[in-house]
Amino acid sequence: MNKPQAAARRHFSMIRGFHLADFITLGNAACGALSVFLAMLFMASGSLAHFLLSAAMTPLAFLFDVFDGKVARWRHQHSPLGRELDSLADVISFGVGPAALGFAAGLQGGWDMVILCYFVCCGVSRLARYNVTAEDLSAGADKVAYFEGTPIPTSVVITAVLAWAAWQGALGAQLWGGAWQIGPWLLHPMSLLFALSGTLMISKTLRIPKL
Repeated sequence: MNKPQAAARRHFSMIRGFHLADFITLGNAACGALSVFLAMLFMASGSLAHFLLSAAMTPLAFLFDVFDGKVARWRHQHSPLGRELDSLADVISFGVGPAALGFAAGLQGGWDMVILCYFVCCGVSRLARYNVTAEDLSAGADKVAYFEGTPIPTSVVITAVLAWAAWQGALGAQLWGGAWQIGPWLLHPMSLLFALSGTLMISKTLRIPKL
């Protein structure tokens, strides 16, 4: 067997290892990627439609995220691969996607970018901690009983706020709250939504029942 044939066989072997829920999870990841692309398109075109479509990808990704879990439980096909896929997709859809949308909305000051990076890092940390502790938290049950900190999909609230701001024409220089000059960099108060969301995600004292 030559190298291309061997590579093709490995590729199809990997695909055969995917369950239905895993393909639904990939739909989540695709929504996250589209959110980033559409945010970039908005920055290039200035078209409000591109911004709103970017924002819409987050709740669509949330639907995929909910549905893949239901399908996995229905088909009794939980796996470490599925859990890792879910976390990687969530980082894109509920971490990088909303941060890119915030940047496109006008959160482009130095402090804004620090906060957006903090938000993404909190999301990554939240998901990594969840994966490490999931087995202990589930205590032998079919699913985890509660979340430590808010789940990363709660960032859908931020995208809803940004979409409403866009609809009201409050983007760029018109962002609600204006901008503050703090030291060498600008801070838009709107970016504090991302700071709050990130902080709540990594909280260890906040426990939320998983429905």
